[in-house]
Order: sequence, then C-alpha cells, then structure tokens
Amino acid sequence: MRYLLLICGDDESYQAMLADPGFLPDCEAWAAARGDGLILSGGLEPPADATTVRVRDGETLLTDGPFVESKEIVAGFSIIECATREEAVQAARAHPVARHGTIELRALQP
Repeated sequence: MRYLLLICGDDESYQAMLADPGFLPDCEAWAAARGDGLILSGGLEPPADATTVRVRDGETLLTDGPFVESKEIVAGFSIIECATREEAVQAARAHPVARHGTIELRALQP
C-alpha cells in the first residue's frame, strides 16, 4: 500500500531544521534507506508563493497565497510503499522531520 507523508511545521520547527547540521544528511540517508519503497519526495515553496484556484459559476477565481492563514504549513511530502500501516508509521517515525516538525501519515486510496 502507498502512503503519503505530509511534512508539516511552523516557523520555529523550520528554524530548528535549518540549525540542525545533521538534518539534510539525515534526510538523504532516510531516503536512501527507503530504497525502492520511496516512490516520490519533495519540498514545497512557501505558502506566500502559492496560488489558490477555485471555480464558481464557471468563473475561475485565483488568489495569491494560501487558502487559509495557518501557523503550521505543509512544507513537503513523501510517497512511500509499505506492506502495513505499522511499517509506514515506523518510516515516518524515522524521518528526520519528526525531530522538529510534524508528519501527517495518510494511506492513498486504491
């Protein structure tokens, strides 16, 4: 089964990641350890650079920035393949972001 790991955090956790000299090497090591079980992973641009798209009554409405103001943002994602939810939880637990931020784990619908 495939799982989505939403990489979340606030400004404080983001600053902690930047200050952690082992963070990026640990992320690379985590990705390498997942091997073929890591389907796709990436970071996202800041919410201030987002465009929100809605269609109402046939009209496309574009808004600069995020849909809602929030203290916590989605900063990245990983899609992993795991045999069980417990294995996915262990993969999320081992992710370096878990030291500073939050990882929301969701199964992808088949």
